[in-house]
Amino acid sequence: MKRRAAITGLGVVSPVGIGVHDFWSGLTSGRSGVTPIVRYDAGGLPVQIAAHIHGFDLQQYTDAPAAYSLDGQRCALDARTQYALAAAEMAVRDAHIGDTGAWADATLYFGAGEGDNDVSLLARILARDDTAGPGATPNVLGDADVRPFGIRDQLMEPTAPATLLAERYGITGEVTTCLTACAASAQAIGEAFRRIQAGECELALAGGTHAMTAPLDVLGFAMLSALSQRNGEPARASRPFDRQRDGFVLGEGAAVVILEEWERARRRGARVHAELIGYGAANDAYRVTDMHPDARGARRAIAAAIADAALEAREIGYINAHGTSTIENDRAETRALHAALGRAATDIPVSSTKSMTGHAVAAAGAIELVATVLALQTQVLPPTINLDTPDPECDLDYVPHRARRRTFDVALTNSFGFGGQNVTLAVRRTAGPPR
Repeated sequence: MKRRAAITGLGVVSPVGIGVHDFWSGLTSGRSGVTPIVRYDAGGLPVQIAAHIHGFDLQQYTDAPAAYSLDGQRCALDARTQYALAAAEMAVRDAHIGDTGAWADATLYFGAGEGDNDVSLLARILARDDTAGPGATPNVLGDADVRPFGIRDQLMEPTAPATLLAERYGITGEVTTCLTACAASAQAIGEAFRRIQAGECELALAGGTHAMTAPLDVLGFAMLSALSQRNGEPARASRPFDRQRDGFVLGEGAAVVILEEWERARRRGARVHAELIGYGAANDAYRVTDMHPDARGARRAIAAAIADAALEAREIGYINAHGTSTIENDRAETRALHAALGRAATDIPVSSTKSMTGHAVAAAGAIELVATVLALQTQVLPPTINLDTPDPECDLDYVPHRARRRTFDVALTNSFGFGGQNVTLAVRRTAGPPR
């Protein structure tokens, strides 16, 4: 028999608010986190907007140092890792599991990508050996790249946030980093959930982090024609399901949830935010950057999560969409929901919080799960802002402009990533200690 999983801790760092209270206030008020890029001169880039986190100071949220020291070397932690440390500390405190001994046998699953070393990496790749004679093959890597990796290189690896979190909390159980792009943190949470279902662990820290707002990130996605170029009106740039949408907006942030086996949470009288009841994952097996036109992987992921949760489509009261604000993704997701839910699809409110947070890539799924849990708790649906002129091919109820009150008990959240990775999570409303 599958074991049940309680969500007993939440932590979030996002462009619309840091901490659960401010995050939820930002979403329900329809606040956009998209602004002009000010961290560097973006004047030469085709895209000059992003959903940045402003005013972040790690020491306001945790006593974890903002730099890492090893063998006499000291290196500042990149933004991605600092966000992860802050979100994790919030979640751990929220769950009231402060004793590090409690974490020894825990599982840690985390979604992430590389750190923000892109400019220095580019400089190294473009290095040339000026001493080479005529006709010689240039040394495109340069001498710097044949030296052993230093501490900075190691801290930029995708695994660094999970490694540092394991070190901080003394987690000696399974520690895994998911690298499935935009689905990474949702898949990390789903895989941790699987371990609890199977009885392989009773406590898990799961989530994700990313900060893909550096110059090469923006330029790379812009060259794929994936980003909105509404540089003159940043707050209106992310507009999922709207006919005038022209791409997504890169964002950043982190979110962490604490998962506990239901009886463990009951024994210690834990407060339960919601119950995680279903997880589905599937691949499009199609293209590196595009969803399948029929959204076959997304459809399978949604159906698998519903089956795992033993739900009927009519029981679902809200769906937090992947909703990136690209033409093909929004249409494909709409097709997937129709296919997986049948006639019930038109009765279920769907909204995209990326309209406010931008797309945090590897962190997006975890951030959106936290939003979905808060919607269940408060019985309020966050809106899809900027939905002024609906795309005729996106014909569901997308909760336009303003938050909406609704009584419901079950919700889904979708995360669809580059490479055809598709993940859906299902959560159920609870109140008070598990019983």
